[in-house]
Amino acid sequence: MRIYIYGGGERLVGRSGVGQAIRHQRECLRRSGVPTTDRWTRDTTAIHVNTVLPDSVLAALGARLRGRKVVWYGHSTMEDFKRSFRGSDLLAPLFRRWITFCYGLGDVVLTPTEYSRTLLESYGIHKPVYSISNGVDTDFFAPDPEKRKAFRRRYGLAEEEQAVVSVGHTIARKGLPEFLELAQKLPKVRFFWFGWTDPRLIPQEISQAMENAPENVVFPGYVEREELREAYCGADVFAFLSHEETEGIVVLEALACGIPVLLRDIPVYSGWLEHGRNVYKALNSDEFLQYVSGILEKRLPDLTAEGRKVAESRSLEKIGGQLREIYRNERILPPLPAMPESVRLGSQKAL
Repeated sequence: MRIYIYGGGERLVGRSGVGQAIRHQRECLRRSGVPTTDRWTRDTTAIHVNTVLPDSVLAALGARLRGRKVVWYGHSTMEDFKRSFRGSDLLAPLFRRWITFCYGLGDVVLTPTEYSRTLLESYGIHKPVYSISNGVDTDFFAPDPEKRKAFRRRYGLAEEEQAVVSVGHTIARKGLPEFLELAQKLPKVRFFWFGWTDPRLIPQEISQAMENAPENVVFPGYVEREELREAYCGADVFAFLSHEETEGIVVLEALACGIPVLLRDIPVYSGWLEHGRNVYKALNSDEFLQYVSGILEKRLPDLTAEGRKVAESRSLEKIGGQLREIYRNERILPPLPAMPESVRLGSQKAL
């Protein structure tokens, strides 16, 4: 029994959250003892599809011809397609129709949060839709004073200098304009935006905003996860001002590394991230400034220990176990064997 993690389109999405999610799926299943493959084999029982490209549709149809189950990951919604690339707002209604068609080819649809599950079901998807986190590698992403020193050496930061980081595509939806506005209001603080987007896809107003960014802003571009971990451990605030997400893997990574986290108060975080308990949330530029200043000046309570607990609740091991249960519910994996009566009685006595 193997799960085929379909890699079509992975080169295109490798630097995005979808690419990270694909890598997480392989590792989640490995840690939970479920074998995976990157091609069809005789013992393949299901295929994981993560993108909504035409080749993914062909892969799903090929699975159906083989009599195999299709597990389609609903990473994308119409809502998070908007305010992203050139022409995305005009294309959004067509994009919704396309992803509804794609997800409808799945025997089961998985999506990261209850919020995104509600959105997909509102599109008229009638297949079972489960909410299951993309997960985070809490062994790799963890507080580390040495990584803090490495980050500061890399970018020439003195220990007393303060730094704010964010991660994502350089697009309006991710909150880049507000991030630059925040940097302008805090000229003595260094701001770092990690991430890259093909300049041909970026709207002109975003390109101009980046060109005219304040002098205290640095755009390192796309970096490997080792360097990103240094940034999480070495900065003083993670400010993720995105307008729309289906989860936000980078939020989980930041929480796992023990950096104070400020988020835009949007519906996707409801039910699992709580303002004043494990993160801070704000609604507008004035509040962003208020909370970042409060964190930097240490006027606000330290929430990082509670934030780390959130990340641990979504570790790759735990998500792997949840995947196994979904597989069993959908008959992708065989059911657990019945517990012998002597063991079952012994367990009851222990209770």
